[in-house]
Amino acid sequence: LGAARECGFPGALSATRLPAEQLREFYTLWSRSERVVTAYSQGVNQSIVGTDKVNAIINCHLFTGRIGRPGMGPFSLTGQPNAMGGREVGGLANMLAAHLDINSPNHRELVQTFWGSPGIAERPGLKAVELFRAVGDGRVKAIWIMGTNPADSLPDADAVQDALRSCPFVVVSDVTRTDTTRHAHVLLPAAGWAEKSGTVTNSERRISRQRSFLKAPGEARPDWRIICDVAARMGFAEAFDYRSPAEIFREHAALSGIANDGTRDFDIGACAELSESA
Repeated sequence: LGAARECGFPGALSATRLPAEQLREFYTLWSRSERVVTAYSQGVNQSIVGTDKVNAIINCHLFTGRIGRPGMGPFSLTGQPNAMGGREVGGLANMLAAHLDINSPNHRELVQTFWGSPGIAERPGLKAVELFRAVGDGRVKAIWIMGTNPADSLPDADAVQDALRSCPFVVVSDVTRTDTTRHAHVLLPAAGWAEKSGTVTNSERRISRQRSFLKAPGEARPDWRIICDVAARMGFAEAFDYRSPAEIFREHAALSGIANDGTRDFDIGACAELSESA
């Protein structure tokens, strides 16, 4: 708040490079609108100061009380289809599947027991920006990139490209050639969204069933099948013996409901008995 007051209107004009009339119009519209939703996406996030920009948006809502009530609040729109679904199944470096907390010994034990795993990570992994720094300085010597293009989308993209050039082993799974696939030592053809079945979770957390309607070309395969095939060749066939996306979803749903007495919001345990066709 002190920094905002110190900046003042002249500072806002300089930072935004907007005409004074437009900026006043924005302030007036904000102040006179009780319900305000700020929807933002990768134009805000994918920047070396992305965290600061998101904090500024959140602070505007906190300071004016436009948060935590119907019809108001900051609203992050994920930059890629089903990014929310990826988080739900454990795609973040600081979270286990089904939104279970990697820092919680109880949650780690729950997941390890559920999967019958001989071991489990006890601390968060490297986040995206941290990961490519580790690739660049040689701490990470192999990386598998699936369905994303960090050579374009991450902050400081030049540093990401340099890191990929220096990495001894780069695997990329994608549906088309990108600035990231140029650095791949192994390129795996993935199925496109119309060529694979599964689920998609949107920004309001609704899970929708997705059914393929096109045949995947050539040797292209859905991501789950690629992972299972690679795992089998590495000697982990028994742990990755899934036969369909429905089987994977049922397992995911069952995990969300285990030892869930209502303290965890994410609980789709009732879907654990869905049939293959459903």
